[in-house]
Amino acid sequence: QVQLVESGGGSVQAGGSLRLACAASGYTYCMGWFRQAPGKEREGVARILRTSGSTYYADSVKGRFTISQDNAKSTLYLQMNSLQPEDAAMYYCAARGHGGGCRLAAEAHFNYWGQGTQVTVSS
Repeated sequence: QVQLVESGGGSVQAGGSLRLACAASGYTYCMGWFRQAPGKEREGVARILRTSGSTYYADSVKGRFTISQDNAKSTLYLQMNSLQPEDAAMYYCAARGHGGGCRLAAEAHFNYWGQGTQVTVSS
């Protein structure tokens, strides 16, 4: 069983930065960040393969967001720069607890989810 606990959400003005963190317990093959804004479907933001460190980003955040990991602390991060009002959402950390597919477009690939942390961006 894997437990995920997110932190780091908050309120910023447009153009500002935030760093989200997700502390994980247990083995994870890959981890990712998803977000859901009110009235919208949840979407994948970024994911990382834990062993290789390979990353993948949604087009909407490329060049602004960076996903990283601290293996010693079993913690996943999402550095978000140049935040815009459209980035406001509840952000969720997710993980896959065994090998296999790990696509942002396939939420079913992630079998563990955190409770979410709110990000608010004011214009």
